[in-house]
Amino acid sequence: MRTIIFIIFFSLITSLNYTAQAQADLAILEKNVNIRAKGLIHELNTSKDTLILKSETLITKIYSVSMNYEREVDLNINKRLVKIPLNQLSKGKHVFVAVQSSMRIVFVIKILRDDEEMLLAIADDDLVVKQ
Repeated sequence: MRTIIFIIFFSLITSLNYTAQAQADLAILEKNVNIRAKGLIHELNTSKDTLILKSETLITKIYSVSMNYEREVDLNINKRLVKIPLNQLSKGKHVFVAVQSSMRIVFVIKILRDDEEMLLAIADDDLVVKQ
């Protein structure tokens, strides 16, 4: 009887661990909580691979500075809704700046993994790393 309980417990624990690893997020958003920044809604989509910016006023420019002091995103736009894919950003911390007329709203996105590190299932037995 103890063996059966141990097998059930072990299979339950390993299945929970597998699902937790399979659903790792690509990014974490640290929002700007300043009262003056409430006009810009900045969120990640449900799969956390796209940044969504919404505003009542025009967003004129968006840029980001990575940990290596490189601008990986540098967009001149004049829109109220912008969607920026995050899968091309390098792993690490990125400081984003959204420019609206004379105001600059700063927030942080942390990229947790590269797309190159993702495992792709080819068959049930074989796993390969995307190059």
